[in-house]
Amino acid sequence: MTLGRMILHIDMDAFYASVEQRDNPSLRGKPIVVGGSATGRGVVAAASYEARRFGVYSAMPMKTALQRCGRLVVVPVRMEVYAAISRQIREIFNRYTPLVEPLSLDEAFLDVTGCQALFGSAIEIGQQIQHAILAELGLNASVGVAPNKFLAKVASGHRKPRGFTVVEADKVHDFLDPLPIDKIWGVGKRAEERLGKIGIYRVADLRKADLDQLTRSMGSGSANHLYALAWGRDNRAVVPDREAKSISHETTFHADVTDSEVLQAILLRLTEQVGRRLRRHDRYCNTVSLKLRFSDFQTLARSAALASPSNSTNELWETVRDKLFTRIRVDQPVRLVGMGVSSLVSSRTRQLDLFDDNGSRDAQVDQATDSILDRFGKNAIRRGTTL
Repeated sequence: MTLGRMILHIDMDAFYASVEQRDNPSLRGKPIVVGGSATGRGVVAAASYEARRFGVYSAMPMKTALQRCGRLVVVPVRMEVYAAISRQIREIFNRYTPLVEPLSLDEAFLDVTGCQALFGSAIEIGQQIQHAILAELGLNASVGVAPNKFLAKVASGHRKPRGFTVVEADKVHDFLDPLPIDKIWGVGKRAEERLGKIGIYRVADLRKADLDQLTRSMGSGSANHLYALAWGRDNRAVVPDREAKSISHETTFHADVTDSEVLQAILLRLTEQVGRRLRRHDRYCNTVSLKLRFSDFQTLARSAALASPSNSTNELWETVRDKLFTRIRVDQPVRLVGMGVSSLVSSRTRQLDLFDDNGSRDAQVDQATDSILDRFGKNAIRRGTTL
């Protein structure tokens, strides 16, 4: 492989569902989903590849999933188990490079540019990591190897499960051009329809498109973004948690979501993950953000400043729920939801009222919860709303 910046994107295959099938052999080969009950507002958190053959995907209402697959097996979420395994996966990553940027519990970017003299080429490092995850944890991962983050992420999803795809710097167009346009970040169903109206169906069409026409159809911001990605351009660096100026988690739905309670349940789960990442690195945030992308490709983002720096899951969630979500009118289907924090600091200055002990109580709850989850990996403590 040619020299230069080399990025890996490693994505666990059907992570939650695969963990359940690993831990319970009777579930292997069966269509299973991890998630909440269908009797309430249960949502699919993850679906096995056997379930996906029936059109069952994450973030789908559980009731719909059961309608699509009558013999579907529903398994309760064990988020603390998945978090513990995610830490084990991260330990494997850190054997090769300190430049690890987690996107969620089951995927991360790794910059291995400076590690190739020690561990071999980027391809060899990716192969070693993929083998170590399988040998040590009994789980499969797909790997993308490429000169930048966008290409690496597309590559990791190219031949799932157990995929391993390399994009050489001089073969970027050979890789991208044949792909359907929805492989480009930000292209959902509605954007795909818009692009189709101007004759753009594959990445090659987008790369050769007239930028003025593309701008008239998609708007200048989206047009420039899509055009750059069609050429394989992405200059973003891999930023580890400790150096990050912001931390965020988001989910893109396979099928648009219209239920406000389902959206809030997913947002709470994302908020819990962000809160744990903050506390893991002893960081506090000053700003909380919410992002929604609708089916027509319109994206709305709202932010709120906190009274003082915080890493309390409860404070973050109250801000998302009460100050941000209520400011957005959800009057059309949603295809992506995300929450994040920014303006990170390493210490907290807080002035409490004389009789206000909410801050210390929240900290004690978070500390006790994190300790229990880290130590026991049981499904002992969780917010039921996330299911």
